[in-house]
Amino acid sequence: MTVDALPRQSERDAAPPGGIGRRQVHAVAACYFVASFAALGLPPYLTAILPGLGDPQGRWAGVLYIVPTVFSALGAPLWGRLADRYGRKRLLLRAQLGLAVSFLLAGAADSLPAFTLALVLQGFLGGTFAATNGYLAAALDGARLSRALTLMQGSARAALVAAPILVGALSPWIDPHRQYLLMAVLPLAAAVLLSLLPEPGRPGAGTTAEAGATAVAEAAAGALAGATPTGAPADEPIGRTPLRVLYGLEFAFVFATIISFPYLIALAEERLPGVSGTTTGVLFALPHLCYLAFAARTHTAFLQRPHTGIALGFGFVALGLAGHSVADSLPAFAAVRLLLGAGLTLGLVCLSVLAAEACRGRAPGRLFGSLEFVSKGGAVAAGAVAALVNGRFGATSPVLVGTAAALLAAVAAAALSSHSRQRWSRS
Repeated sequence: MTVDALPRQSERDAAPPGGIGRRQVHAVAACYFVASFAALGLPPYLTAILPGLGDPQGRWAGVLYIVPTVFSALGAPLWGRLADRYGRKRLLLRAQLGLAVSFLLAGAADSLPAFTLALVLQGFLGGTFAATNGYLAAALDGARLSRALTLMQGSARAALVAAPILVGALSPWIDPHRQYLLMAVLPLAAAVLLSLLPEPGRPGAGTTAEAGATAVAEAAAGALAGATPTGAPADEPIGRTPLRVLYGLEFAFVFATIISFPYLIALAEERLPGVSGTTTGVLFALPHLCYLAFAARTHTAFLQRPHTGIALGFGFVALGLAGHSVADSLPAFAAVRLLLGAGLTLGLVCLSVLAAEACRGRAPGRLFGSLEFVSKGGAVAAGAVAALVNGRFGATSPVLVGTAAALLAAVAAAALSSHSRQRWSRS
């Protein structure tokens, strides 16, 4: 099951000079899948890894689970700015090689401090989200960019589904801890493939591109500070979403969807006594499978109305999470997971459209570095809140907090959608 986010191009949609074509985008997506596969497959097995490193009860698993996320968030803005200055391809290669080095160190670690340091380096030296999207945004724009970003999300969802299964299948023969050494091969292979791709350049950009880089960076800095960039292109869409709004939507969406992840298995086992591990794994994967099946069609349907799509996405997330609190049978649980999947698909696709729109006239490395910082911040906040309320109120409480957050965000997004339509009508 795949996301065909980049249908066969017509001549009008072909890659312009300085851009990259369909095959190159798919190659980048494959490399992103490889990086996501390696990074997402092993963390669920931390409780099996830590006893061999001096933590018999695995008490540090929860903290170590978010260590790469925290340091990825801290490093993303820096790497984004460096990519704008020194080249997006170079920094994308740096991210893949950083992952490979950190995986080698994690697999060779023989103590908890050494393993923790490896995870810190994984987060700080990795950052493939910002690096990959910055690379694409330097070569694509408009609908082509938003389709490519949708495809990248599909790569991450596919990895999230497949990676833990493969790691579990290999566990009888290779200890999950030592699988870090095996996983280091994946980002190395991705780096080799990426080295064959061109350094991207803005479609239609000529020899003046470097001369205008400083003006673009200054415009981006003004936008991040809340000012209206004086260097914005003349054909900038009237209803373009301000960066602060994009960041707020990103944070809220990540928080609302991630908060149910850490304790979903415990909730399913509480509501469905005797359920098998395979079944709970399928329930966990359903929203991501929904994205893989419907992301391309959703992109087509909401390309011209992303604010409406994000409002609907928050609404479906709220319905799905609320349903988790009352579902008490396997069909009901599957149904609410699919509702969450509909919200996940709408939200991720429409956020990609808004991010592609925001890239126009701005330095893409800086933009996506900041966006990753906000996204990882939402994930860390979700994990912390989930742990706090679960310990005090039980496994149902995280989904109820997520429901409240999604409802508030849905109201705000609906108001934004209405305001955007009014601006377009006045124009």
